Amino acid sequence: MSSPPTIYDVAAKAGVSISTVSLALNSPTRVRDGTLARINAAIDELAFVPKTEAMVQARRGVGRIGVVAPFTTYPSFARRLNGMLTALRGESFETVVYDHEGAGTSLLASLPLSRRLDGLVVMSLPLSERVVERILDRHLTTVLVELERPGFSAVAIDDVAGSELVADLLVSRGHSRFAYIGEGGTKPHPHDRILQSEARMLGFRAALERRGLELGDQATRLVSHDLAAAAQAANELLDVPTPPTAIFAHDDVLASGVLRAARERGLSVPQDLAIAGFDDSDLAEHLGLTSVRQPFEESGRIATEILLAQLRDPSRSLQQVILKLTLVERATT
Repeated sequence: MSSPPTIYDVAAKAGVSISTVSLALNSPTRVRDGTLARINAAIDELAFVPKTEAMVQARRGVGRIGVVAPFTTYPSFARRLNGMLTALRGESFETVVYDHEGAGTSLLASLPLSRRLDGLVVMSLPLSERVVERILDRHLTTVLVELERPGFSAVAIDDVAGSELVADLLVSRGHSRFAYIGEGGTKPHPHDRILQSEARMLGFRAALERRGLELGDQATRLVSHDLAAAAQAANELLDVPTPPTAIFAHDDVLASGVLRAARERGLSVPQDLAIAGFDDSDLAEHLGLTSVRQPFEESGRIATEILLAQLRDPSRSLQQVILKLTLVERATT
């Protein structure tokens, strides 16, 4: 049986010195991107795994929890982070935030090799098999929020159930022609909002079909995540000979775009057009939008509580928590 690969093998494979590999393991941000990529590729190819006990000892007492999320400027992230900070109050941990569009990209490539974190919370960001294997191999305690993967504790919501709440309300209001505007378009996204958008659309469609109604492909649009794009999509949907009388949007930003289009066309809301969004953000409250409320602060708090419990007791069983959604009815329905 051959002996396991060593740091010397990694250095030889990557064409760098042993000290450079050591630096990549300990302080990856101090290594050039190209060099770090070669070292990580060599580690993957050789299946090099630092001794678990050494990694645990290295991380012990760091007192730092990482948060990785896409587009940390989204209001939903701020609310989740606030929940995390609430759970960490009185604990001896600091929180480090990594935006996936910036530092998070290199972080995800090297994170399991880093000794800078005691634990990690990943928000709304799909993990590649490569990253999953690294995190699990290095025993970095990680909790996922708004996504689920085998081997991880997770805090999630039921997007399909949320869409059914909207369908129930709109049907009860007598609507029979529907449309859906989701986040998507031609540009690829580095996070799971596209998958989420599809789940909400499919849930909405299935709920309508169970009631003998339909949401045809021609009545759906995928757009970039901004108000103007949603308004344009709404105008396209409303320009057909028999337009929808109710539009459900993937979130409150897109729903606000639909509301703008309706007002510019002189439509009365909700008499001529009912509009519903998702998230129940401050924007929804400000505009009087009907929206599905998901407990952002609670998701951040619970994820952190699970993480802290697993850090105290690594043998603790994984937890899967599905948070309840509610529908907040306002002036647009």
